[in-house]
Amino acid sequence: MPDLKPSGYQAPEHLLKDKVILVTGASDGIGKAAAIAYAKYGATVILLGRSIPKLEAVYDEIEQAGFNKPAIYPLDLAVAAEHDYQELANILQREFGKLDGLLHNAGILGQLTPIEQYPAELWQKVMQVNVDSAFMLTQATLPLLHNADNASLIFTSSSVGRKGHAYWGAYSVSKFAVEGLMQVLAEELDNTSNIRVNSINPGATRTTMRSSAFPAENPETLHRPEEIIAAYLYLMGKDSIGTHGQSIDAQTPQQ
Repeated sequence: MPDLKPSGYQAPEHLLKDKVILVTGASDGIGKAAAIAYAKYGATVILLGRSIPKLEAVYDEIEQAGFNKPAIYPLDLAVAAEHDYQELANILQREFGKLDGLLHNAGILGQLTPIEQYPAELWQKVMQVNVDSAFMLTQATLPLLHNADNASLIFTSSSVGRKGHAYWGAYSVSKFAVEGLMQVLAEELDNTSNIRVNSINPGATRTTMRSSAFPAENPETLHRPEEIIAAYLYLMGKDSIGTHGQSIDAQTPQQ
């Protein structure tokens, strides 16, 4: 495996040519950076998020750069149900007939508060967005991923999804669940499928979620989302064929 830390992996120019890739949480932060990078390297990207204006801004940026024209799919994962994901899968089947990659990037932080005081309604919302949506979207799109020559399914993890930390509550527990979902699915598809399944821990990155969790932190000390994309490109492209069931760090792990 190449060096996947910032700027470590140099993707070949046409790494994702003719690929169709769905990115959740594509309107901002890491999801936006990954979507633009995938388009830059040749993919047709489906931009999924809840904010239409933000999705349109990413769409415009990709189009103005001269990359393949993306598609926008507005969906609020906090309220989406099973039929919503199946409807998306039906549209993708009709328009593309396959899905070469799926990056589960969308997520919410919830509150940093003791379990004893954690609001049950917010707990359920975090689980819905961070875990349940990933399960339902994966289940709905697996037939499309099977239709690709080789497909990549990437979940987004966290250091607090590998070792629990006090007060991280539903977010930490949801990321443990995401790691478990990745591992179970990877074992189910091992040696029987064209789909490789992995997770990425992006690490401390200059995002809105990070600033919410660490309001006193100087964002200038953190990598920008565009600077940690090496791991996202590697896992989505053909160079990662054979990498399966792995938890990958996009940068040196830290809180």
